[in-house]
Amino acid sequence: MNYQRPVNENPLTAEERVTLLSDFLNHYQKIAEDAKLNGNFEKLNRKLPRDAAANVLDRIGALLLEEAALLSEKDGSLKNFLDDNPMPNTLDQHLPRKYRAFCLLLNSLKQWLSAEQAATDRYLLGGVARQRIRDAATVCIITGNPLSESVIELHHPVRDGRPPIPLSNAGHSLIETKTQVPRDEIGTTLNPIKKAGTRSWTMLRRGLLLLSGQEAEGGTINSRASAKSFARISMRATNENELDLLAWLDENNLGE
Repeated sequence: MNYQRPVNENPLTAEERVTLLSDFLNHYQKIAEDAKLNGNFEKLNRKLPRDAAANVLDRIGALLLEEAALLSEKDGSLKNFLDDNPMPNTLDQHLPRKYRAFCLLLNSLKQWLSAEQAATDRYLLGGVARQRIRDAATVCIITGNPLSESVIELHHPVRDGRPPIPLSNAGHSLIETKTQVPRDEIGTTLNPIKKAGTRSWTMLRRGLLLLSGQEAEGGTINSRASAKSFARISMRATNENELDLLAWLDENNLGE
């Protein structure tokens, strides 16, 4: 069975998109007001429990290992790529071809995931979905401060296909601070650094993506430079590299 990206079979008209966005943002405006009153922001940052997807992810991992072992020796593009990029002898002794193939497939999966996740925002609102969302709000529902193009963060309250909500950096940081505080060694190290600079996990993710040469959405030139600075500070503080910290963010559902 070949994968086909899900397509909305009942696309909205331009007028329907405007109405949908208005209703959607009004809905979260009320949730935000309640959250500020009771100090509980969970409804603005819901994450699927890890065990809910464990079996699916296990099957994906097993498939990657199986395909890597097969394609590393079977004539084709992946085998040719391995042959065209030989290892130094000392390194080659420690990295089997099937493991190198697994790493390549894993990186391809990451790029595919990024593209498919971006497509989920376009399912309802079309090709300029993110700009439509930015244009639909004038104030941050968390801080009440005016939004401007330079400070808007698009935050997904739930990753189930619903659009993201536009927030200020401060509003986004407040939600993450109230709902996501990992207590492991990396979290314990990074939380004080994050709070001291009023930074967000999204900012860290953006900086790590940029430093590792990957695409990163959003941010002005200055904010992207600040994100890279935060990423470098975090790497030094934790003694972890870009990919390790990105994996940690993924594991803890941070900065999405």
